[in-house]
Parts: sequence; C-alpha cells; structure tokens
Amino acid sequence: MTSSPPRTRIKICGLTREADVDAAVEAGADAVGFVLYAKSPRAITAERAAELAARLPPFVTPVLLFVNEDAPKVIASLARVKGAIAQFHGEETPEQCEEATGPGRFRYMRAARIPLGAAGAGFDLVKYASDYSHAQAILLDAHVEGYGGGGKAFDWSLLPPAVDAHLVLSGGLTPANVSDGIRILRTRCKTLSVDVSSGVEIDGPGNKGLKDAGKIRQFVAAVRAADASSFSS
Repeated sequence: MTSSPPRTRIKICGLTREADVDAAVEAGADAVGFVLYAKSPRAITAERAAELAARLPPFVTPVLLFVNEDAPKVIASLARVKGAIAQFHGEETPEQCEEATGPGRFRYMRAARIPLGAAGAGFDLVKYASDYSHAQAILLDAHVEGYGGGGKAFDWSLLPPAVDAHLVLSGGLTPANVSDGIRILRTRCKTLSVDVSSGVEIDGPGNKGLKDAGKIRQFVAAVRAADASSFSS
C-alpha cells in the first residue's frame, strides 16, 4: 500500500473582502484569518468577520486573531462566528488563553514571536509549547515592533530539532520561500501548517488587507509542490 504525501495545511490571513475569501477557498486553503485587533491595518469587526465567514464551505475554518483582548469580548466574538478558533497574538498567559476560550468551549492557537537574526536561537520553543500545551497549535511569527510579523521572516534553521506540538509557520512567507520553510521545519514537529498574509497581498502602498488571487493560487501551488517533493525525496 502506497503512503500518501504529507499534507501541509494552509491559512490565508488578514482577509477583509468577499472576493478574497472566495479566492482563498477556490485555491484550496484550509483556513482563513480575520484580524480583530483595532490597531491593525487589516482590522475588521466581529460582525464583519461573521459576514465573511458565512461564505465559507464546510471544512474551511475561520480563525479570529486577538491581541490582549478582554476575555468576554473574545468569547462573544468566537460565539458570533460559527466554527471559529482563536489566535492569540499578544502577551496572553496560558491562564488568560484558557479564560478567553470558555475554558475549553473554543479551540485556540498561540503565537510565538521569534526574534529576528541570531537572537532567534535563544527562544525556548520547547518550553513555550509546553507552557501552552492546551493550544491546538503554536504559530511561529517574527518578533517585530507591534504585533504581527510585519512581513519579516525569522531564521527557521535556529528552531529546535524536535517540538512536541503542531506548528504553524508564519512571518514573511511568500510563494517563493514557503517551500524552504516546509523543508526545514516539517520533521521538527507533530505536523506543520503555514500561514500567509502580506505575501499574497496586492503590490503597492495602502493595499494591506487586499489580497491578490493570483498570488494566493501561486502560494497554494508552492505548498503542494513542496509536499510532493518531500514525499518523493
């Protein structure tokens, strides 16, 4: 019996328009992300997220991104968007993540902000994953000013060789480099997923939150090619 190639799941984040939700779904994304952080240029309200998420077919998961939000507001937002999971991207402690998800009523991911450059080697991802053991996954993003990776990629090779968690690689991913990230990290965790935002946006200033359908298709194709290459090697 022939084994199937490993499947890297894909999240397209920072969506603000119906057309971009549809493009992500049509390209084969497994999840779409909505930013519920008012200071982000990609921010939308929970009501708007619910409208956009209503377009999703079965088995495509909406993800709501929060930064240091009050627990009652997180719970209300998750309840409004059917099937949503939370992504905590601020300074939330394990206890705060639990409080803001029910506890146990909703699933959540916890972002780990990895320092850029050689300093990334000092981030104890094994301990971080253990501290947030109730998280469905640990999302890896670059630590830059503010919250979110700012389109920057940290040094993936500096991460530990074995992490007992499902990991989601984010921060500076594009159709051109995502295959390298998959190759470097796939064997270091339980499963690997990828998360892209700025790497599939329309070129030019003032276009944050506006996705390019062609880039989304290219990104998904690059991930699938990396999966196939990993299987055949």
